[in-house]
Amino acid sequence: MKSSLSADRRLSILSRHLAGTIHKEEGGTTISSSPTSAADSVFANVVRAPEDPILGVTVAYNKDPSPIKLNLGVGAYRTEEGKPLVLNVVRQAEKLLVNDRSRVKEYLPIVGLADFNKLSAKLILGANSPAILGNLVTTVQCLSGTGSLRVGAEFLAKHYYQRTIYIPNPTWGNHGKIFTLAGLTVKTYRYYDPVTRGLNIQGLLEDLGSAPSGAIILLHACAHNPTGVDPTREQWEQIRRLIRSKSLLPFFDSAYQGFASGSLDEDAQSVRMFVADGGECFIAQSYAKNMGLYGERVGALSIVCKSADVATRVESQLKLVIRPMYSNPPIHGASIVSTIFKDRKLYQEWTVELEAMADRIITMRKQLFDALRARDTPGDWSHIIKQIGMFTFTGLNTKQVTFMTREYHIYMTSDGRISMAGLSSRTVPHLADAIHAAVTKVA
Repeated sequence: MKSSLSADRRLSILSRHLAGTIHKEEGGTTISSSPTSAADSVFANVVRAPEDPILGVTVAYNKDPSPIKLNLGVGAYRTEEGKPLVLNVVRQAEKLLVNDRSRVKEYLPIVGLADFNKLSAKLILGANSPAILGNLVTTVQCLSGTGSLRVGAEFLAKHYYQRTIYIPNPTWGNHGKIFTLAGLTVKTYRYYDPVTRGLNIQGLLEDLGSAPSGAIILLHACAHNPTGVDPTREQWEQIRRLIRSKSLLPFFDSAYQGFASGSLDEDAQSVRMFVADGGECFIAQSYAKNMGLYGERVGALSIVCKSADVATRVESQLKLVIRPMYSNPPIHGASIVSTIFKDRKLYQEWTVELEAMADRIITMRKQLFDALRARDTPGDWSHIIKQIGMFTFTGLNTKQVTFMTREYHIYMTSDGRISMAGLSSRTVPHLADAIHAAVTKVA
């Protein structure tokens, strides 16, 4: 039956309905009920979750109206002017993609873009890696580093006999959550020495030596987050020998290849040492930092196996992990990476831009160290220039961090980690003043 209400009348009712003000209308016919109170919601018992300890720093920073505020919490590269950077080589690649009329927006296969996978494996393992030449590697495109870790963790929970993973203490805050939700039992091994502000190699070896045979060991390939402390080549060899002697399974998180030292090959040495010995390992890669593709969510998971047959069977099961999780990965970011990798000129330009980003961070370390020394700030701050990568573990405690936020409007995680990429020559003096005040005034 056609409604007897005019169009204007129906529009008026709809407007009030959306505002939650109507109870009854013409002839007693119920149009909508009055607004539901929060207590009536089926989700009334849901408690408000705390802010993410890292992303929450940015939330607090954004609310601060101070003109001198400084955000050193989130790990995203900034220029000397404090602006986000889109690499020139990325813009060039995007132009090529946009102007290619043959490109379509069809679904990718479950494992992602084939060229991207092949070239990602070569980037981390080396083009002449025996694992690649022997077809021992299966690589699948994932949602940046986080997604790569999660897919690997889900696979291990389903197909690996040992369900315990050891992660360094400290480590990136998301690691424990990723592996726990995937169904693994998470334990920690000693990594950072707060006294020396360096690597606790003895504690690390003791803890891995006590791990049960077959346990999974999470390793940061380079530029350890949050400490910025990496093992030396000799220490990596000690770690490798121990892991292989106990049949432990290494799972590398490579989030900063090329971004730490400025050299793609140098930052991949730890992974290549483990692959060269013929053992199996997992590698999660991210292109967020080294190509600035944060929002594109571009990553890869590579699994090095003992034989080509095992690699193909592993890939078949990875598809069964990915399909119900997100079906297949997005195409744009992976296409950018592939375009750069396949064009010799673009690839060379990328390595130059990458080295420039790494060099700027190294320069910021030197400037901060010099500024603290010029102020005679109590303590030995040499760890700032000894550590590597995007982050520095300052050694500041929670009270000192709170003081710096309150008095100097400087935002960082409560453990004293700062992102060196968020600093500039202009803001280094402000940070040095804040650190000096915190160390001299707060216990």
